[in-house]
Amino acid sequence: MADIRRLTDSFAAAPQITASDIAGIKAAGFGFIVNNRPDGESADQTPGDDIEAAALEAGLGYCAIPIDQSGFTVEQVAALSALMVSPRPILAYCRSGTRSTNLWALAAASRGEDVETIIDSALTAGYDVRALRPAMEQLAALS
Repeated sequence: MADIRRLTDSFAAAPQITASDIAGIKAAGFGFIVNNRPDGESADQTPGDDIEAAALEAGLGYCAIPIDQSGFTVEQVAALSALMVSPRPILAYCRSGTRSTNLWALAAASRGEDVETIIDSALTAGYDVRALRPAMEQLAALS
């Protein structure tokens, strides 16, 4: 089973998942999977198409918002922010869960969520987003 780390009641991050993890993810109450890992990043990763097929077969929603080494874009933040209105809990994954957590932090801030609460939630889950504070504060000010 995937190493799922809850950031909120409705959002969690995880390192790379496999198609065989989908049943457990569904049983854990998630209704939507967000793939933040570009295909081909490493030889041992499960292709996004395989995860998508397994997710859809299990009745879960799926969306790919791949984040590469160039960092985060406004479009990626907006895409995740739009998904965060889903009534179904979301599990986002990447290689380690860090990119997924960072994108969540930026999207949450863009939705006007409290920056300190975002930082505390990430730290509790084992991820440190404090370096994103200036960007989160900027996004929060625009919301």
